[in-house]
Amino acid sequence: MSDKFDVAIVGAGPSGSAAALTLAKAGLSVVVFERGEFPGAKNMFGGVLYTSILNRLVPNFWEEAPLERHITKRRFGLFSEKAEAAFEFSCQDFNQSPPFNQSFSALRAQFDPWLAKKAEEAGALIIPETVVDDLLWNEGQVIGVKARREGGEIEANVVIAADGVNSFIAKKSGLRKDFNWNVLAVGAKEIIALPRETIEDRFSLEGDEGVAMEFFGDAVAGTVGAGFIYTNKESLSVGVACSINAFIDQKIVPNDLLERFKKHPSIRRLIRKGETLEYSGHMIPEGGFKQVPEVLTDGLLLVGDAAHLVNASFYHEGTNLAMASGLYAAETIIEAKEKGDFSRRGLESYRKKLEESFVLKDLQKYRNVEAWAHKNPKFFKAYPDLCLDLLKDYFTVSEKPKGTIQKEIVKKIRSNINPLRMLVEINKLRKTFFSS
Repeated sequence: MSDKFDVAIVGAGPSGSAAALTLAKAGLSVVVFERGEFPGAKNMFGGVLYTSILNRLVPNFWEEAPLERHITKRRFGLFSEKAEAAFEFSCQDFNQSPPFNQSFSALRAQFDPWLAKKAEEAGALIIPETVVDDLLWNEGQVIGVKARREGGEIEANVVIAADGVNSFIAKKSGLRKDFNWNVLAVGAKEIIALPRETIEDRFSLEGDEGVAMEFFGDAVAGTVGAGFIYTNKESLSVGVACSINAFIDQKIVPNDLLERFKKHPSIRRLIRKGETLEYSGHMIPEGGFKQVPEVLTDGLLLVGDAAHLVNASFYHEGTNLAMASGLYAAETIIEAKEKGDFSRRGLESYRKKLEESFVLKDLQKYRNVEAWAHKNPKFFKAYPDLCLDLLKDYFTVSEKPKGTIQKEIVKKIRSNINPLRMLVEINKLRKTFFSS
């Protein structure tokens, strides 16, 4: 192995592999260090993969990528302990021809190795089972990495940190400071096997159609977070994801919350007779725009979760932002090599690329979501419970006159809600999600 590369990348997830693929295609020498046994070994998660950036990286990706189902339906459920109110959107325009709506369910343990293999085929060198402990410096500029292996000092013109939310490289560089627990979430997930025919019957699907389902309120014990189910071809990705602070405040561990979620009547019926194949946990950055650190310095760029590039609004978009940041980082380095300038000034266009793309524009738009969620717990417990209780009253069949029922509902609303305060809270909600 050469001891000098154009680029050294730490982490072979979607952001690191996207960067490696783009760089290798351009003829740059690239080495990727992955601490897992293989790319994707540390992430058994499955979820919705948004693929507009992937289509730029691998045109007609759907012909070979290990995808599960294309998403034609989205369902959002609001839970109390015994009830659910739900909104479902289904559109046949999303079921016409590839790439459908650029939305697929995927299993990261399959997708990550495939994307890394594409980078390898383009010429990148991927080294698994290798931990990178530190950076090499020369007069204030990053010039390589120190890997935990024989001959582990590898020089590079630029290093890309793609080593996840708790990036040691980002911290070693000084770009990322210590963060509070309220900007991190923990997800717990199971892959539950079911026959393909059962999944299609139970979720009203045909062929490779898929559905993404998210649940709020009592689904996660009224915490700031959500439960979810994503349909795969012959399995379901079932899990919960909540703020770490919520787990601390509720004195509940992720696995217990997942088991609670699975026992809810609305969920129990969907996963019955399924066999749990895998269980995993994952830490997720949810701080949004305000938590994004400085993403570059002399000889170093941060991408993906290492730069906290996750849209924690209702879109729950992460992998697409990761691949986009990897692509933009690679394009920046290609430009820097043409100029022969790998300093901060030579890499400055990376930040501009992020700012001009959907990545930072979306994070900027939803910059107040995390703070709003933690300041308004009623929207996650008290209001959902009241809403579903009122719906139960409205639909309960009895000999009471309808006028009496409606008056009782109004009385219950007035006794539980301060109208003026709720108007203020709703206005804050509107500003949080719909302001520019």
